[in-house]
Amino acid sequence: MHDDLKKAVEVLKSGGIILYPTDTIWGIGCDATNQEAVQRIYKIKKREDSKSMLVLMENPALLERYVDDVPEVAWDLVEITTTPLTVIYPNAKNLPLNLIAEDGSIGIRFTKEDFTSKLLQRFRRPIVSTSANISGEKSPVFFDDIQQEIKELVDYIVEYRQDDISVSKPSSIIKLWPGGRIDILRK
Repeated sequence: MHDDLKKAVEVLKSGGIILYPTDTIWGIGCDATNQEAVQRIYKIKKREDSKSMLVLMENPALLERYVDDVPEVAWDLVEITTTPLTVIYPNAKNLPLNLIAEDGSIGIRFTKEDFTSKLLQRFRRPIVSTSANISGEKSPVFFDDIQQEIKELVDYIVEYRQDDISVSKPSSIIKLWPGGRIDILRK
């Protein structure tokens, strides 16, 4: 895993795109603060850039760098969740406009998965996490499910967990609104 982490961080720092295992499914990622890299992911996925993507973070203490006025309930949710949870926060900041939703929100998931946690600790910035598929196609649960076209368009493919066949499910998704209202988008 050490070599994978080292190479993935080098690629991210140079503005490249990685194919990597997450706490849910295989994903495509880049430096979430790099507008050109984010745009490249939209092109790889053949996805409209009006459909925002989420970011992975490892440390909740960094949340206020990317969200203006974090709703109080967010801290409780981050602390008590034991399964992957993507929270859509209002008022994103310090991220490229092509990553932020039209309503100004951003989806963030804090990962506890071994590889992505270590990757984020070493990279020290959030990374984009979007399913490693062409938009509209089935999301790849296993490495072997990933289309060859995707594999050819990224700059680095993480070797760690390529042979893993344990089934995981997508994260739950909730949206927080100013004032504390919560909408459950996916359980």
